[in-house]
Amino acid sequence: MSLYYALLVATILERAIEIAVSNSNARWSLERGGREVGRGHFPAMVALHSAFLAGCVLEPLLRGRTQLPVLWPVALAVAAACQALRWWCIVTLGRQWNTRVIVVPGLGRVARGPYRWLKHPNYVAVVCEGFALPAVGGAWLTAAAFTVGNALLLRARVKSEDAALRLLEPESGGQSARTNAGLGPARTNAGLGPAQTNARLGPAQTNAGLGPAQTNAGLGPAQKETPA
Repeated sequence: MSLYYALLVATILERAIEIAVSNSNARWSLERGGREVGRGHFPAMVALHSAFLAGCVLEPLLRGRTQLPVLWPVALAVAAACQALRWWCIVTLGRQWNTRVIVVPGLGRVARGPYRWLKHPNYVAVVCEGFALPAVGGAWLTAAAFTVGNALLLRARVKSEDAALRLLEPESGGQSARTNAGLGPARTNAGLGPAQTNARLGPAQTNAGLGPAQTNAGLGPAQKETPA
């Protein structure tokens, strides 16, 4: 059972890191005009996840378990995969990730990483880990209770997140009037005004191979290059 309790210590430390990252990102979002959606269910979510970790610790002790169940290697592998998926989500979302639902005006909806295939990949990790982690130590009552409670909570949580996602533009869409990152609506290349097509050229001058009224750099409007 020492392996199981070492796993729980590592999980609790991981959750502490998550909370620190989440709080930092939430402050960042709110400072940029972010609006929180679905605040009402957040205390229940905190209570459920705290009770989950407490149950993982206490149930095997109270039931006097001294050995891991037969299927503990499978449960451990699933729990590890869930942690990998969880942090893939966190890294992919970057500053937009936190444990609350905050919409920042002007930010796009992320559609890369695991979000290319799943709408809510983090909750896949939560659901699977909610059963796999306590199963490593044979805390079956904790696994069952969390699964039921989490299913009820996710109904409200996913509804709030879907409402928030509808407020965001797809990440790949960008602003329709722009042709490249950081360019204004009337610009086609960095630093060029609306009547300029290349650096140091006047309004009637361009480069070789351009329109009938325009010739080569340095040639006036009535001059053409003589072929060699």
